[in-house]
Amino acid sequence: MSSLKDKVVIVTGGSSGIGRATAIALVAQGASVLITGRREAPLQEVRAAYPSIATIVADVSLPADASRTVTAAIEQFGRLDVLVNNAGAGAIMPLAEATADRISEIFAVNVLGPSLLASAALPHLRQTKGAIINISSTFGHKAGAGLSHYAASKAALEHLTRCWALELAPDGIRVNAVAAGPTESGALTGMMGLSEEQAKAVMQAERERIPLGRRGVPDDVAHWISVFADPASEWVTGQVIAIDGGLAVS
Repeated sequence: MSSLKDKVVIVTGGSSGIGRATAIALVAQGASVLITGRREAPLQEVRAAYPSIATIVADVSLPADASRTVTAAIEQFGRLDVLVNNAGAGAIMPLAEATADRISEIFAVNVLGPSLLASAALPHLRQTKGAIINISSTFGHKAGAGLSHYAASKAALEHLTRCWALELAPDGIRVNAVAAGPTESGALTGMMGLSEEQAKAVMQAERERIPLGRRGVPDDVAHWISVFADPASEWVTGQVIAIDGGLAVS
């Protein structure tokens, strides 16, 4: 029997890519999962395919939605064991093209949102001695031209992970991060705003740079999120694990 049976998990950005794969993996292991997303239609597609996954329309960059999301999980399931801060924002944005609004948007999703959600979840995670899992990127610790503000936001999230791990250890709450490498999740044409042609060129360049010779798939990352969510990992906290085919060390 899985040690995730009857655990309750919130996964932000759960309607596609890594978030969707994570929700499916956790439900398969017996967890109850609430996923968030900014648009109703993709959430309902997940719900139609996996009726046991609960959904809520919420934007992690909006402060009011943090407490609303946690409240929804408590009202539906009665407890909270794991928060997965997966929703992300980014852009290929050279410094010369940076604007205050775009920088603020990236940090609102990647830093402010996870912080407010973690704060709102704290009283419930203390009761269950639960876990927080932040989803970072290889570029949270590896430099990338044109990715400075996205990378800086992920670097901030990784350091928040380490700081929260120290702060929350006395409460029995574990805090870890999974730094995902280039993954077949649609982020290049979605979050990063590239054309199909530009995305294909970037993907080919990434395959050539990744030591294991391929881009990841969402399940590659979801597996390690599940590992950190599992109470069997109770002696692991403050860690950032790179799941990127070796890109971080190339």
